[in-house]
Amino acid sequence: MSETTTERDVQHFDVLIIGAGLSGIGAGRYLRTLQPSKTFAILEARGASGGTWDLHRYPGIRSDSDLHTFGYEFKPWRDEQSIADGARILSYLRETAAENGLDPMIRYHHKVVRADWSTSAARWLVDVERTDTGEKLRLSAGWVFCCSGYYNYDQPHTPEFPGRERFQGQVVHPQHWPEDLDYSGKRVVVIGSGATAVTLLPAMAPKAAHVTMLQRTPSYIMPLPKKDPVANVLRKVLGDTRGYAVSRQKNIVQQRLIWEFCQRFPKAARTLIRRVNITMLPKGYPVDEHFNPPYNPWEQRLCAVPNGDLFTALRKGSASIVTDRITTFTEHGILLESGRELQADIIVTATGFNLLLIGGVELSVDGRPVPLDDSVAYRGLMLSGVPNFALAIGYTNSSWTLKIGLICEYFCKLLGYLDENGYDTVWAAADPQMQTRPFLDFGAGYVQRSLAKLPKQGPDSPWLMAMSYYVDRKHLCKGPVVDEHLRFSSPALREREDKRATTSA
Repeated sequence: MSETTTERDVQHFDVLIIGAGLSGIGAGRYLRTLQPSKTFAILEARGASGGTWDLHRYPGIRSDSDLHTFGYEFKPWRDEQSIADGARILSYLRETAAENGLDPMIRYHHKVVRADWSTSAARWLVDVERTDTGEKLRLSAGWVFCCSGYYNYDQPHTPEFPGRERFQGQVVHPQHWPEDLDYSGKRVVVIGSGATAVTLLPAMAPKAAHVTMLQRTPSYIMPLPKKDPVANVLRKVLGDTRGYAVSRQKNIVQQRLIWEFCQRFPKAARTLIRRVNITMLPKGYPVDEHFNPPYNPWEQRLCAVPNGDLFTALRKGSASIVTDRITTFTEHGILLESGRELQADIIVTATGFNLLLIGGVELSVDGRPVPLDDSVAYRGLMLSGVPNFALAIGYTNSSWTLKIGLICEYFCKLLGYLDENGYDTVWAAADPQMQTRPFLDFGAGYVQRSLAKLPKQGPDSPWLMAMSYYVDRKHLCKGPVVDEHLRFSSPALREREDKRATTSA
């Protein structure tokens, strides 16, 4: 893509938001409220809004964070369920879009393929492909705000299992759950030990003949109440808005205290979690075999189970956990390294997902490709050397949306600063000698598999990917909008630079 090939009549927006999920809908609302004069569109590759909550249809799909923090700060969560099922969350997201007049701004089946920044024109030229018709079109924008999350919607992670072709039953991945899958009376093996696996086991157990969760490595699992009694009382006493605000702050503090306790006192945290597990499991259950991870609590995300439903299924005998390694699939199940064979009619590969930052969009600046792994994240939302580009990445150690809200507020303040000072371009400039480290400090397999392809983070603010709501609120909302790491440009500045360049030549 080049400036010489740009059509003059291409439709232009102040901001193009990529993704109509939790982050994209939130970004649209903040723009409508804090920057009402800005034109924007939300480009969604799929045919419906909701992102993850519309894509995933597997049994039991739910949040693993409470909705008082996973929900938006500006829209109270009014449902009794605090750990909510996918349908309720999807309804909440679509209600948010409708209430804020965002539905007309969403362009479905619009997949962003590439975006090239033109310095001279101070705009992005964005190539889009219609996923329903194959039509190719081009848009332009002053800013691109990528809200597509960080995993691949099309290709989940599925390891190569020896002998898979021999299995005579059905193999499914939760990310592409068949609508007509009937598992009634069937023997089901769920491969995995993360949030999806611990959701599937109790959700499928009542209908299936038996559900086995086959894990190579255990995860930390803790029961949480599905309903937050304190939050529900606060809502009744204080009303929806004030009750929600107080509950949100309560849960933010609670999440932070739990995470800091696990970081400072990992042995005590491990002991406490083990004791809770013992009280929830059948007497004599081999806790240390199936609930004893080789890492410390919160080095990977802790799995929450509402009302202890996983433990209930284990006590009833309708489900079980096996900790072992797979040797091969067989005609009728899975042969393990121990020599045991698990019989199965259906195998569910809840083996995680693949990271895909910025939705796989090919970025370039003045025709030069932007290798993501050469950039450094600035304030957790911009990439060094890439003008007028923002991305929304939430927390890995607490509710995703907490950070998204802060990012959107800062983004709107930055837009205002540019307007007030006559600038149309801003980018972050990183010291090439700065020591860097991986983009995400997180031990989950899906992160570790992709770190080499991701941007980097620096040793301290503003280059640090902070994982604290309070630190981010201080820097993004209460601190200065700009610092010495940002560079600005305007038509007047570029004109003076052009004249100097012509004079020197």
